[in-house]
Amino acid sequence: MTVTTTVSFTERHHEFAKRKVQEGSCASVSCLVAQGIERLMQDEGKREAVLAGMADAIRTRMQTHRSDFIEMDESDTMLDDVRSRLLRRE
Repeated sequence: MTVTTTVSFTERHHEFAKRKVQEGSCASVSCLVAQGIERLMQDEGKREAVLAGMADAIRTRMQTHRSDFIEMDESDTMLDDVRSRLLRRE
């Protein structure tokens, strides 16, 4: 189902949208706006999944007995190793 609505743009956004339509990136400004909204919805879904995973990890950690914690000191390089691996992914 398609719903008609009125949207106002800044001049900058309007020029960008018109240019994308002229370039053939989208069939219409409505299509461009729909793609933008879809992208926001996907981003929000990913963010919610990450937050849910973090909440689960926190809950699990809170239920872990203190004696099961891993003790760390200055000689432990685990966090540095993780940081290096994450930086290599980028």
